[in-house]
Amino acid sequence: MANERMNLMNMAKLSIKGLIESALNLGRTLDSDYAPLQQFFVVMEHCLKHGLKAKKTFLGQNKSFWGPLELVEKLVPEAAEITASVKDLPGLKTPVGRGRAWLRLALMQKKLSEYMKALINKKELLSEFYEPNALMMEEEGAIIAGLLVGLNVIDANFCMKGEDLDSQVGVIDFSMYLKDGNSSKGSEGDGQITAILDQKNYVEELNRHLNATVNNLQAKVDALEKSNTKLTEELAVANNRIITLQEEMERVKEESSYILESNRKAPKQDRTSEGQALSEARKHLKEETQLRLDVEKELEIQISMRQEMELAMKMLEKDVCEKQDALVCLRQQLDDLRALKHELAFKLQSSDLGVKQKSELNSRLEEKTNQMAATIKQLEQRLRQAERGRQSAELDNRLFKQDFGDKINSLQLEVEELTRQRNQLELELKQERERRLKNSRSIPGKSSQKPEPKMDGKHKIQEENVKLKQPLEESHRLQSPPVDEQDQPLLSEEPQVCQLCQEGGSLTKNVCENCRGTFCDACSTNELPLPSSIKPERVCNPCHEQLMKQYSTSPA
Repeated sequence: MANERMNLMNMAKLSIKGLIESALNLGRTLDSDYAPLQQFFVVMEHCLKHGLKAKKTFLGQNKSFWGPLELVEKLVPEAAEITASVKDLPGLKTPVGRGRAWLRLALMQKKLSEYMKALINKKELLSEFYEPNALMMEEEGAIIAGLLVGLNVIDANFCMKGEDLDSQVGVIDFSMYLKDGNSSKGSEGDGQITAILDQKNYVEELNRHLNATVNNLQAKVDALEKSNTKLTEELAVANNRIITLQEEMERVKEESSYILESNRKAPKQDRTSEGQALSEARKHLKEETQLRLDVEKELEIQISMRQEMELAMKMLEKDVCEKQDALVCLRQQLDDLRALKHELAFKLQSSDLGVKQKSELNSRLEEKTNQMAATIKQLEQRLRQAERGRQSAELDNRLFKQDFGDKINSLQLEVEELTRQRNQLELELKQERERRLKNSRSIPGKSSQKPEPKMDGKHKIQEENVKLKQPLEESHRLQSPPVDEQDQPLLSEEPQVCQLCQEGGSLTKNVCENCRGTFCDACSTNELPLPSSIKPERVCNPCHEQLMKQYSTSPA
């Protein structure tokens, strides 16, 4: 009984909550065809039927919740109107139908919670109709009555005249409350599974009760059939007895008429004896007539009992059919529950697997995050070192410009003057070469005597070039900032050669910031950020390939 009370209370909570949410989402007045409202009335009917005492009648035991609902008009005078309206409805023939109509009218009046609270507070009146451990006698009934207050926000309108409330089958449709939600958490899944198992146990228990009820009804049907056969046999015996009595009455009438005629003809003495016999015959006739009346009354009673039994048989057959339909519905709902249970178990397993995978992924991401944080710290340290180096280099550059600024300007003027002289000498040399070529073509016989002056002019030009290069190199050395001997080797005064292609014809030479080697433009076209600096620096092609391999294999 405690499990039944708990299950009914949970079902009442679900039905009331679902009805309020769906009604608010619908936003209109509800009618009798609204499915959540129908299920709410079915659940309330089961709650009111729980623990009802059975009243014994001629047709068997009768459990109806109309009796407790009739008491409400004595507790709350406003309920008298509802009770009178229910009694005046012409289509209601059973107490169950009247109770269903009363619930609908109370919901329309928005006072169902008030009536139920007033009824539950009077335990001494309810004890006449309910067992001590029934739902209406325990605290679960008070909880359900408190939950009914939320239904006051619902507007409902029912038409009772055309609705057949006597023959409705009160079966709870659990599929409305067993839908899987958008929740994927393990705790919610466990709660749903426990709720489903509780509901399954309740359905199985209800199924057992229904099977027991069907067996009892079948036994009652068998007993009624046996009693019906006995009554038919007794009826036949009574009919035969009535026929014999009628024959005896006719025979007595004939005898009495014969005695009367003989008395008229016989003397007085004989008349006295015959009068006594006649009085005895009359007494016997009265007794027989009284016995006939008693037999007729008994026959009428037997006929009425037989009609009642036939009516009870029809009602029992109808009830059995309803119970069988309810059993079919409950078995189908049980199959749906089992399928939903398997589906929830599969989803739980998949969610556990997903949680494991996500935890492993989180651990890997945390490791990578830690590595990246360490790398960022190293890069920040290098950045600070590079900033300090840059600031010191800028300071040295400013000091160098302050010390050697005037000398650099004077040397630049001298270099420009020497460059103009060199260009002038190159022009004169070119003119001299053209003049000598013309002379050699005009006088071919004197060619053997001209190599010496030509060589002398060439030597002079080379000496002048050397003299011009010396001040240029000195100016370049003065302009460039001083470099530490550990970081960069001193450049030789002689023209340098590319270490990769061994060509010295190009005018500009580049220094690789990684290996400090000298390379031409073609062999040092790439730039990469080095550990010593964040900004990209020029590197040679071999160092570029090596650094790219290191960067690609590093975990950061």
